[in-house]
Amino acid sequence: MRLDRHTIDWSAFTPQPGDEAPVPFSFRTKRPLENKVVCYLGYTNAETHDVIRNNLDKSPLYSGLITGIGPRYCPSIEDKVVKFPHHERHQFFLEPEGLETSEVYVNGLSSSLPLEVQMEILSTVPGLNKAKILRPAYGIEYDAVSPTELDETLEVKKIPGLFLAGQINGTSGYEEAAAQGIMAGINATLKVHSQKPLILRRDEAYIAVLIDDLVSKGVEEPYRLFTSRAEHRLLLRVDNADQRLTKYGYDLGLIGEEDYQSYLAKQGRAKRTLTFLSKEKAVLENKDRVTLKEWLKKPHVHFQDVIGYKQIPEPLAEEEIRFIEAEVKYEGYLRRQEKEIERMNRLDRLKVPLDFQFTRVSGLTREIVEKLEKARPKTIGEARKMPEMTPAALTNLIAFVRAGRKRMAAKTCST
Repeated sequence: MRLDRHTIDWSAFTPQPGDEAPVPFSFRTKRPLENKVVCYLGYTNAETHDVIRNNLDKSPLYSGLITGIGPRYCPSIEDKVVKFPHHERHQFFLEPEGLETSEVYVNGLSSSLPLEVQMEILSTVPGLNKAKILRPAYGIEYDAVSPTELDETLEVKKIPGLFLAGQINGTSGYEEAAAQGIMAGINATLKVHSQKPLILRRDEAYIAVLIDDLVSKGVEEPYRLFTSRAEHRLLLRVDNADQRLTKYGYDLGLIGEEDYQSYLAKQGRAKRTLTFLSKEKAVLENKDRVTLKEWLKKPHVHFQDVIGYKQIPEPLAEEEIRFIEAEVKYEGYLRRQEKEIERMNRLDRLKVPLDFQFTRVSGLTREIVEKLEKARPKTIGEARKMPEMTPAALTNLIAFVRAGRKRMAAKTCST
């Protein structure tokens, strides 16, 4: 729901200030940012929960009018009260909608209950008992296309030229919709111009994790992207987003020459600084003589400690410092992850013979064999993305495919 901020007793809630120095979404934002509004934390109570329980029959979620599965990570207040009866209270946040509006978004009190019940709920919460509802909360249910009907460009397999993005693909969230939208738009444009599509790898972008999950695994509930869904999180950091994706943007004409040259200059500064840290030495308190890079790798040491000891050759922005420190501290883990990615890429490219008999692979369940026979994956990568495929089954399949290739190679040599 949205409330009128003038009718809220803000003293009843706990301020939740934002970061003192907010990090902008874009590297191209050069001016300093500041938080100009404050959110507030509040809680429901036993009286609130009684009102909700007494009116559950009026909720479409519980009366049967809505049959779809709701978003797991954004449950309604009815859901929380019913599924977590042992909790005496549930938190919510009062979030101003903007600088020039009196609307306040109540995050954590989503509901499908009627307006009069929502008003009764507010009357039980100190500070909101006189709050005016500008727009009530509401329940929704929508149809979606199974995203397994799409290829990795977000084009419908059975309808060439039709690209889908957003909730229609079974996702939830503004960011998820925006990510799909830009990729579908890019690939639709490339298709019109008969150019190679843009398909990012899972180790290159969270967008790729999102799309790959959708088209290979499908959805049974509204999909949201979490960092835990990515197996290469060390490579998908906020500080190296431009290093991963700027070249694509430039090649596609989405990033102008001036911004691209600025990016190259930034990469040059980072490279020179890393070289400087690798060459220059420092003497520690225990008399050990190490490079500045080795010193920076220590858990308690930060970039500011290092440049306080020996001045770096050129000034760096905060975002550049974050990138360099992360590259140094996680260097060993990053190299290990890159090697694992290359190994997996080699395996994914391993071709499965067109006449391969999946029934001959030991250790596969009848269900997996049937799915493989029907799908007839052309590569190990395609087989790996099948929802039914387990790590053990994939290991057996790889072993049999490799063994078959060796036998074929040996037969070719003998003849």
